[in-house]
Amino acid sequence: MQPVYFDYNATTPVAPEVLAAMMPFLTGSFGNPSSSHALGRQAHAAVERARAEVAGLIGAEPDEILFTGGGTEANNLAIRGSLAPDDHRAVVTTAIEHPATEECCRLHEAAGRVVRRVAAGPDGIVRAADMAKAIDRDAGLVTVILAQNEIGTVQPVAEISALARSAGALIHTDAAQAVGKLPVDVRRLGADLLSIAGHKLNAAKGIGALFIRRGVAVRPLLVGGGQERGIRPGTENVPYIVGLGAACALAGERLTHRRGMLAALSQRLLTGLRETVPGLVLVGDPERRLPNTLNVLFPGVSGRRLLETCPAVMASVGSACHADSEEPSAILTALGFERAAALGAVRLSLGWDSTPEDIDTAITELAGAWRSLASVRQSAA
Repeated sequence: MQPVYFDYNATTPVAPEVLAAMMPFLTGSFGNPSSSHALGRQAHAAVERARAEVAGLIGAEPDEILFTGGGTEANNLAIRGSLAPDDHRAVVTTAIEHPATEECCRLHEAAGRVVRRVAAGPDGIVRAADMAKAIDRDAGLVTVILAQNEIGTVQPVAEISALARSAGALIHTDAAQAVGKLPVDVRRLGADLLSIAGHKLNAAKGIGALFIRRGVAVRPLLVGGGQERGIRPGTENVPYIVGLGAACALAGERLTHRRGMLAALSQRLLTGLRETVPGLVLVGDPERRLPNTLNVLFPGVSGRRLLETCPAVMASVGSACHADSEEPSAILTALGFERAAALGAVRLSLGWDSTPEDIDTAITELAGAWRSLASVRQSAA
């Protein structure tokens, strides 16, 4: 039996349309965008076309899009590059950020800057009122994930942006998991900086983008040539940039239909698991969440062991970034789950290619694996 892939939050396959857009720039159209001859001009035009496609998906202007090597680099540029070394104002963030954000905040702390982390509620959502208590006149940057990568909850970034702006702070949001799954508009969000990861929306790994609102200054982390306004120097990765543009255009075309489809499939999966696995717990708010993401706790078993016993379903235990650890997810413990319960977590994230048949297979196989493990555990007891 072909395994069911339910790990789209970890990475997505490159869409055929994206690969087709990339191929000419991997073969004959190989020019350097900085070259003035015909091949160079062709490459430059392709990069700028992709810039407009990325901007179009998130309601930005093309000159506000900076290409990066991925979401992690975009987060680093935004969080580390937006505050000058002599700017000693505080950073305000949350306790449920992706490591690409949290580690940047730790670097600020190591340099002596104050970092305040606001806890989420038991439903996995940070309250704007709690953020307001942490954001005051000494805040220089507020960074909040838009859609939490492990549990899928969507944070009130627009409300938090208003608080940051009134305090004179910049606002950054890591939108890697949200872009392509939810409507994202940088103006409505009030974001000054917003990070995108290409491989989360059917582009290739190793390409991303950072939205930088006009008038916001970001210092480069690398030095070199003047590419990407000197903020991200180095010869542009033309094929991957073109692919990201194509993926954003494709996401824009599919978003409304696919969002509803994914929500319906996720609900079917959750209903089926609840019927076959008594005591199954959904982590996070049941409504304010990504349409494709379920983080569920299987009672009395290890999520890692469950997936090892169920090769028919490819999924994650929490975040893929923690895939080698049997320790419970820090996100779940931050939400107040006890260690034993948190170890039962499995993240099931669907994609554009998921089908009702995939859902039914996953329900049958996961429930069967859980019953097998639970039976062994009861016998041992």
